[in-house]
Amino acid sequence: MSSQAAPDAVAAPARACAEPTVYKRHNLMMFIVLVGVFMSVLDGIVVNIALPTITTHFGTELAKSQWTITAYLLTTTSTLMIFGKISERTGRVRLFMTGFTIFVIGSFACGSSASLEQLVSFRVLQALGASMVFSISSAMLFEIAPRRNRGRAMGYLGTTVAVGSIAGPALGGFIVDALGWSYIFLINVPIGVLLLILAAKYMKLNETRSPRLGMDWIGAGSLVAFMGSLILFLGDLSDTSAITPAGVTYAAVFASCLAVFLLRESRCKSPLLDLSVFRVRGFSMPSFSMLLFFISSFMVSLVGPFYFEGVMEFSPSQVGIIYMITPVIMMIASPISGSLFDKHHWRYHASVGVMVVAAALALLGFMALAGILALMAAAYALQGFGGSLFQSPNNTELMGALPPHQRGIASSVSATFRNLGMSLGVSFASILVAFQLRAAGYHGAILEADRTLLAGVVSNVIFVAAALCVAAAAVSLMRSGAEACDEPRQL
Repeated sequence: MSSQAAPDAVAAPARACAEPTVYKRHNLMMFIVLVGVFMSVLDGIVVNIALPTITTHFGTELAKSQWTITAYLLTTTSTLMIFGKISERTGRVRLFMTGFTIFVIGSFACGSSASLEQLVSFRVLQALGASMVFSISSAMLFEIAPRRNRGRAMGYLGTTVAVGSIAGPALGGFIVDALGWSYIFLINVPIGVLLLILAAKYMKLNETRSPRLGMDWIGAGSLVAFMGSLILFLGDLSDTSAITPAGVTYAAVFASCLAVFLLRESRCKSPLLDLSVFRVRGFSMPSFSMLLFFISSFMVSLVGPFYFEGVMEFSPSQVGIIYMITPVIMMIASPISGSLFDKHHWRYHASVGVMVVAAALALLGFMALAGILALMAAAYALQGFGGSLFQSPNNTELMGALPPHQRGIASSVSATFRNLGMSLGVSFASILVAFQLRAAGYHGAILEADRTLLAGVVSNVIFVAAALCVAAAAVSLMRSGAEACDEPRQL
């Protein structure tokens, strides 16, 4: 194995068990990583607010324009585990620099796109860079931070993700109103170039690299193929509202590649994903509950801007302010919810939280029909409160269900399920919107649809999202019942 020297590091005295390296500029190095994470998270969310404008600009349907979101989420979802594995050979700093360079280039290309097809293609490029950055951000922060501050560093990471979620809607709405949709991408370029200059100068880590990659390429390829073909099938269904030859082909590819992936990972000595972790109900049930939760959340996230712009006639910046309600409440309530769970460990904590979200979405659906803004805002606040009650204990149970040597697997699976839920949520919402509009005989631009029709379409999507949260609560309860038998956690 080879090591990369770190000029700004203070070498620990040689001993049988060497102390971790102390970095003189660790605060600056952490700042560089966190800004990279912030920009990666921001670009996964900011397009939601701009989507109605993008849809109108290119004169297309939601079934096609939603790929600007889906392509980004799908790419990050299917490559997070792959890039985490690749970093063992390349080194984390090299992967971070490469990833952020690709992200900046992709951002410029997205902002310069002359067609929707170009925009979607460049979003894939941008997402590849973001996935490289995000896949190793936790490990880099853990390495950079002094040992006594590692918990605080992980807290900074969580706060950065939360702030990115909060800033995304408001910042996206303001930029679209003031400068146009392309600048939600172009603004990344000068910031990204400055960050790369700082990283090139100061980001030096003592890293031990693996002498060989050891990648399960069959598993990696089949993972990307089955996820991609699933989303393509759903996209074709949204585009045509019918089963087509292309859709059948996508479904067949999905089924075969999923079978190959499961067979390969169950037999491979060094699998990309150790499937045995799903035998632990304390891990698998929270994982699937989280998947349903994020499908529901992103269904609501996709249709909301179309409702507020098409029915309420709000501007993108006004929509962005409304969309800040849920993440602000979550940022405030999540630490409190986590502390309560640490003290009491009530096994129904997560289930009650996701049922609160279901109630909030039911209220939101009815208020979308009634057009009562104040109660809609209250529903978004209740959604944030319920989400905080659900996510903190659910994530704690998920990470604690496996022994320490498998925490890395738990982290990567959690990130993959979260992003997959986002991708599926966007696809499912697009399908439901397309089906309803075509059933009503409307084939024009969404924002020009009759207000009553559009309000009904959006409310129906929200009601389906509420039902998914009820299903998530049921899955979470299955984990609660398995607590005692999973206690040994032997795989």
